[in-house]
Amino acid sequence: MDRSDNNAVDEYADRSARRGVWMRGLFMLLLMLAFGIGQGILWLLAFVQFLWLAFTDTPNAFLVRFGTSLGAWLAETARFVSCASETKPFPWSAWPSAE
Repeated sequence: MDRSDNNAVDEYADRSARRGVWMRGLFMLLLMLAFGIGQGILWLLAFVQFLWLAFTDTPNAFLVRFGTSLGAWLAETARFVSCASETKPFPWSAWPSAE
């Protein structure tokens, strides 16, 4: 390989890396929108769970499991958008379990 071939390879690698950064930025933007929706769902879940608890004196088991898995998804999303993880959360991977 001569010097011009090396420059072409380096230029291609630079373009590819920049494209990867922009794609991650797009995923981050989409996930932050979904994170906001998830927060709204968590508020609603907490309100409904409070009402359930007020009338039955026991937490709703389904809401407990869903709240646990939603919290895990919010944590996975926070790790991805802060670049602490390279693993994309749901919908690009499985929904986290409640366990």
